[in-house]
Amino acid sequence: MRALRILLIFVVILGGLFVLVDRVAVNVAESKAADRIRSSEGLSGTPDVDIKGFPFLTQVLDKKLGRVDVTLKGVEANASGRQVRITNVRAELHDVKISGTFTSAVAARASGTAHISYEDLTKASESGAKIAYGGNGKVKVTGSVNILGRTLTRSVTSSVTMVGTDRIKVHADTVPGEGIPGLEGLVRQKTDFDSAVGGLPAGLKLDQVRATEDGVDIGVTGTDVALAG
Repeated sequence: MRALRILLIFVVILGGLFVLVDRVAVNVAESKAADRIRSSEGLSGTPDVDIKGFPFLTQVLDKKLGRVDVTLKGVEANASGRQVRITNVRAELHDVKISGTFTSAVAARASGTAHISYEDLTKASESGAKIAYGGNGKVKVTGSVNILGRTLTRSVTSSVTMVGTDRIKVHADTVPGEGIPGLEGLVRQKTDFDSAVGGLPAGLKLDQVRATEDGVDIGVTGTDVALAG
């Protein structure tokens, strides 16, 4: 019985050491992956990388990670040629294949959300319009027009929708004409826009868009998404 107890204690100690080594290894891997992603994507901040699953070391031997969660910060995208800062991109990557030299990783599929603040949307506006939350999943767009020697400033409630898989459309639900010929058209030139969005990490594409209180959330999906390399 004493020998059995000693054996059990030995097994428990070995198990504890394995868990410790495994956790240290995954922490080191997450840190190195974050540095590589920051470098390859030219990010202003270091991303958060969370490698799921246990044990990690057996996944490394198989050269495949079941799931990796990544949060990218400070991504610079473009909307029809104008730079727009994406506050963050949160993505779940599945079946991530690691190269034999651990210099690259590609996810078989991915899904997530990109968040753009209204402040950054306003800065990227080609017409100089101010964009804010309008309530009930809508945005409020404010622009100024010159008509008959007067500067008129109007705010409209607009819907935000997807056009295809790479464009976002903002369209005013209604624009009061106030009996002034051509006013609606002039206001829409300032408040309505349809922009292509590019510059996201390779392999990701737009899936859906939704206006929230602090910005616009854009759903993204993808296949064969390059995590690093």
